[in-house]
Amino acid sequence: MSETVDGARVRAAHELFVTTGQVPSRAVRTLVAESWRRSRRSGVDPDVQNAPVDMSGNALSGYRRALALAAAMPVIRELLVRPGADAGWVTALTDDVGRMLWVEGDPQVRSRVEGVGFVEGAVWREDCAGTNALGTALTTNRPVQVVGSEHYAVKIHPWSCSAVPVHAPSGQVLGVLDVTGGPMVASGLVMSLVRATVAAVEAELARAAAAPTEQHPVVVLGGTATARLRVLGAPTLHLGGATVRLSLRHAELLLLLSRHPAGLSADELAVLLSEHELSDVTVRAEVSRLRRLVGPLLSESRPYRLTAPLRTDVDMVHAMLDTGDVDAALTAYCAPVLARSVAPGVERIRDELAADVRGAVLASPLPEVVSRWLASDAGAEDWQAWERLAWLAPKGSPVHVRAVGRLDLLGRRLGAPPHA
Repeated sequence: MSETVDGARVRAAHELFVTTGQVPSRAVRTLVAESWRRSRRSGVDPDVQNAPVDMSGNALSGYRRALALAAAMPVIRELLVRPGADAGWVTALTDDVGRMLWVEGDPQVRSRVEGVGFVEGAVWREDCAGTNALGTALTTNRPVQVVGSEHYAVKIHPWSCSAVPVHAPSGQVLGVLDVTGGPMVASGLVMSLVRATVAAVEAELARAAAAPTEQHPVVVLGGTATARLRVLGAPTLHLGGATVRLSLRHAELLLLLSRHPAGLSADELAVLLSEHELSDVTVRAEVSRLRRLVGPLLSESRPYRLTAPLRTDVDMVHAMLDTGDVDAALTAYCAPVLARSVAPGVERIRDELAADVRGAVLASPLPEVVSRWLASDAGAEDWQAWERLAWLAPKGSPVHVRAVGRLDLLGRRLGAPPHA
């Protein structure tokens, strides 16, 4: 079949589909048409590359080191990365939710695909990036090749890719191995190479699973040990004498579960984690990875719940406010709760704590406490706090003059009359 003719037919079919939602009969493969429909239902914009990067830096490095797949990378580098170094492709290995753990290979190709978000830490599930070989392989649990315009997102049309799911000895999908590059990547030869590499990877994983391993050193709970979770600043878990840096998603899960001691179902967690539809499969996968990290702190039964007390720095701030020590609470309240999180349940906790701290500041009789709040990012333009400071400070004092001046400045911005 002519690649040029095929390419023209698929491009025309793609344009018709994104415009009308209709796929011309026999114009594209059934596998591709079904994936396009899923992508459309998920709200993926074909004109925008939507693959989000939800993990990077030390968080990503620590996360992938803890995965069983890490042991397979030497095999992948030997069989795919090195042959592809001058063959015009890059090799990517994902986890079971489509997050790319490693992207290695031809430097020029890697530089070009970075422009469409094909980078470590990016999530390439169909519901995030539309039809693509690794995302569709993850959805269908079968080897997939996607050629040029068969991709749902227009920016990926110059590329072709071949991907094969990777399974644990138990049969569980651990991730996907993908090769991306020019038209040659869509050949049967490359697909055979990817399949053979996955077979070698799965054999390596089976050997590793059969070998005796050391127990994870992080989580040993005993007696009345209390774990501590930091969410004001870089998320960190202190547990069993160890300190663990957490990904944003794992910190969100632990914070939400700490607020619901009776436990939460996958559906309930999905609603608290995202304002968009989040599948049970995604939630269960994240909880499974978190359990591997924290061990017996997280129950194996459902609903998901913590098995031991987990004290957060949010609890600590509230305790200080309850005792009236607003100055100490301001010291502890060094940053918003998980500032980068857009999870609705976390945003609610963040807003509640900010409101409680602000309310305590406005009720304080101490000018220095109000001044500390006004010196923070959250309080810098708080009109009521400046009014409170102007009222508390001795009239004519430098603090009073400063407060009146700031109120006049804010008033001019808002079109209000000058402060008396």
